[in-house]
Amino acid sequence: MKKLGLIPKLIIAIALGIIFGAFFPRRVVEILATFNSIFGNFLNFVIPLIIVGFIVAGIAELGTSAGKMLGVTTLFAYVSTLIAGFFAYFVASKLFPFFIATTKTLSNAVNPEDHLLKPLFQIEMTPLMPVTTALILAFLLGLGIASVKGKTLLNASIEFQHIVKKTIEKAIIPLLPIHIMGIFANMTYAGEVSRILSVFWKVFLIVLAMHILMIIFQFAVACLVGKKNLISCLKNQIPGYLTAVGTQSSAATIPVNLECAEKNKVSRGVREFVVPLCATIHLSGSTITLTSCAIAIMLLNGMALSFSQFAGFIAMLGVTMVAAPGVPGGAVMAALGVLQTNLGFSEAQLSLMIALYIAQDSFGTACNISGDNAIAILVDAFKDKLTPKNASYSKDTPENVS
Repeated sequence: MKKLGLIPKLIIAIALGIIFGAFFPRRVVEILATFNSIFGNFLNFVIPLIIVGFIVAGIAELGTSAGKMLGVTTLFAYVSTLIAGFFAYFVASKLFPFFIATTKTLSNAVNPEDHLLKPLFQIEMTPLMPVTTALILAFLLGLGIASVKGKTLLNASIEFQHIVKKTIEKAIIPLLPIHIMGIFANMTYAGEVSRILSVFWKVFLIVLAMHILMIIFQFAVACLVGKKNLISCLKNQIPGYLTAVGTQSSAATIPVNLECAEKNKVSRGVREFVVPLCATIHLSGSTITLTSCAIAIMLLNGMALSFSQFAGFIAMLGVTMVAAPGVPGGAVMAALGVLQTNLGFSEAQLSLMIALYIAQDSFGTACNISGDNAIAILVDAFKDKLTPKNASYSKDTPENVS
């Protein structure tokens, strides 16, 4: 029998968590809470390592790539990510309060987790450095390696990235369903889960609508600049979108996405450079989902929202998700540090964020890769000024960064 994917496992975990919290003795929920405490502490320990591992290698590798076209593509990708993030902020901050009411138990408590059961014991795992320190160190090392073009440090950063990636693949992802089961068991026992589930199906519908609107906006701008037919380009993108929804993988979608770009008459040198590169650095759909789910969780917990707070959060997302790990939900794993430092998320809120993000990861990936082809059209419109050499714009297929 084919192994279950991560999303079916999470759905089963959520269902089991609700059953355990509703019908099983308190001691069972406390045992799950103990596992969650240990796993959460381990996750907090790993977060700075994820930041250093992926940002250093991501920036260093980008710095060794082809010149002007790399710069223009990266600029377009980052601007697109910013637009997506601020679009999500304004929509979510205006619409979500209409159907999300803060709970008295979580918002009035000194500690928002006071109404959840406590673990039977705790094992402390102190992170090697604060998240902010990890971010600064990662930028300095990444930019420094790109500047000096040091092969030794570049190879070391890539190997460290692989170590962190293996940690996520072999330890965090396999244990994640148990962790999510424990979170939902505890929330069910505390009487919170029905309210949360009643809210997030509405959130997901709005997020999906924002994904579609973002794709239309990206192609509208690209087709206006590139002088192409908007309806034809959107129609050509449908196979790529559906492939991403089905595979939940940016990497697996690259061959189909290249065919979509060819149908859009994007020149070969540009599409073979831009589409694989953007699969690594352009995550507009992921940014919409992360921003929206973060706002929903903050509203549920009575946390204050501010534009300046989210401006920094969105600006950092576009950087921290560069070269995100090639596992399902890699973007949210890379964003955990920013959620912690910029928005003040607790361990339980980070865990809920992971579950909510991965539940819609397929649609976020589809939005990401669709935007990649819009950027390819934009870059193609400027190709004469960039004077590319077609042979130098091929790039090894990146990992899945959905």
